[in-house]
Amino acid sequence: MFSEADLTALVITLKLAGVTTLILLLLGTPLAWWMSRTQWRFKFLLEALVALPLVLPPTVLGFYLLLALGANGPLGELLEALGGRTLAFTFTGLVIGSVIYSMPFVVQPLQNAFESIGRRPLEVAATLRASPIDRFFTVAIPLARSGFLTAAVLGFAHTLGEFGVVLMIGGNIPGETQVVSIAIYDHVEGMEYQNAHWLSGGILLLSFLMLLTVYGINRRFRLVQA
Repeated sequence: MFSEADLTALVITLKLAGVTTLILLLLGTPLAWWMSRTQWRFKFLLEALVALPLVLPPTVLGFYLLLALGANGPLGELLEALGGRTLAFTFTGLVIGSVIYSMPFVVQPLQNAFESIGRRPLEVAATLRASPIDRFFTVAIPLARSGFLTAAVLGFAHTLGEFGVVLMIGGNIPGETQVVSIAIYDHVEGMEYQNAHWLSGGILLLSFLMLLTVYGINRRFRLVQA
């Protein structure tokens, strides 16, 4: 079964995934809404930047984040000058890396959901004197709820499986920055295959159930719309 260290790594992983997903929904929603509505000719540059973690090796992203957040990096030096501590090898550093690395898995589903709404429902709401804020919260968000579900689950599940980014920026500190993916690697390196099986199987089952929920709810939502 799970050892105490494995349970701690699992708790840290779930906490990291939850915090990361919440931050991404808060930041990604207005970004995705703007990207779905703007006519800016250089929007493709921002879309490419958001999608960059999809093709960038995780260790590359983690390396540059480590340079930026470390003691000799610009952000690390700024924090130390303000009386704080560097964010490298901390849980906060893991959150920053996870937010950047999982961003396309949240922003892209939200952008697609907003674009699928079209302009007609918003125009109808405008004729009823609904303000832009009212149209966003009472029309756009309810119609895009399947996109929010997909974004939340994909962002959470993707964060669960991070390895390269969290290893580079967080290291492998038990009880602080050691997440499940790193704990699995440690077990395999130490020939502790049974412990690796328990952790891997638990994450596999959780990820499958989350995706099953998304596809099931989205299928039901499409049937209701039809």
